[in-house]
Amino acid sequence: METQYSHVVTYSKNVFIPVTNMCRNHCGYCGFRRSPDDPQAYIMQPVRIEEILKRGAKSGCTEALFTFGERPDEDEGYLRRLKAIGYDRTLDYLLNLCRMAIKMGLLPHCNPGVLSYEEFALLKPLNASMGLMLETTAHLQAAHEDCPGKVPEKRIETIANAGKLKIPFTTGLLVGIGEIEDDRIESLKLIARLHRKYGHIQEVIIQNFTPKPGTSMEHHPPPSIDEMIRIVELAREILSDDVAVQVPPNLISPWMLVKHGATDLGGISPVTIDHINPEHEWPAVEQLGQKVGRNVVLRERLPIYPQYIRQGWFSEDIRPLVQHLAGDDGYRKVK
Repeated sequence: METQYSHVVTYSKNVFIPVTNMCRNHCGYCGFRRSPDDPQAYIMQPVRIEEILKRGAKSGCTEALFTFGERPDEDEGYLRRLKAIGYDRTLDYLLNLCRMAIKMGLLPHCNPGVLSYEEFALLKPLNASMGLMLETTAHLQAAHEDCPGKVPEKRIETIANAGKLKIPFTTGLLVGIGEIEDDRIESLKLIARLHRKYGHIQEVIIQNFTPKPGTSMEHHPPPSIDEMIRIVELAREILSDDVAVQVPPNLISPWMLVKHGATDLGGISPVTIDHINPEHEWPAVEQLGQKVGRNVVLRERLPIYPQYIRQGWFSEDIRPLVQHLAGDDGYRKVK
């Protein structure tokens, strides 16, 4: 029985779909972003996304993670590319991709950046959960110069908008981009306050900065393991017990952090790479399972956490799929 374990660590199986790498922000640590005139800039075509979703469904995935550069519609070069595939705005394309994923048997989880209340309201019925990294409440010139979407107040407003609509939500901190410990504590306290008000934060990612070649922060040192242990401990102390503390198992060895309060390993894909950190491969779930510590059990979940399934925080549009994929306890149904 589950009660014999002192620590349950969860993960989900997903497909990672970066719909476009064009973005209005110019973050000093990002190796993903491209300008529309860059030969490597793209919008993924529907046929390509359909093929990835099919592979994900065949591989037993339950989550379609759709990521974007933020507000690419502000650029005319991007809009010309978007119109070439039949859409006037990215939001309409994303809505159709969510419908495609649901039809394939995958629950959408969208991370499209800063959104308005009205945009969230359109996306909510077709998403099991959504997300936006807070990163930090600090104003960091070196990391966020020429980044209108990284103004902390705008990101806080976005997270609050999701809460007003009762959208199960993922947020998190990017650790080591120039913030200090007091900033990290304030960021965690801010997230905790939002959760107390709206009850919608299902997980908080504690993600370690990794330098990317060719960026302005390529020589900026990553946080030490001691710093990561400290922030995970702080997260577990500051956040309420119903909020998972997530660490990325392809960016850092997770089991040391599990010992200090981490409870989730995020989405792990058997099909797609981590397009934001392509140099860091996903570990195989079987490999992670072999390294589980004593009195720890590794359990697969859906992109919507069990407590939100029990509370009915999902729409009629995805109800049949949630009920098909979830067991009686809200975790992934054991086949």
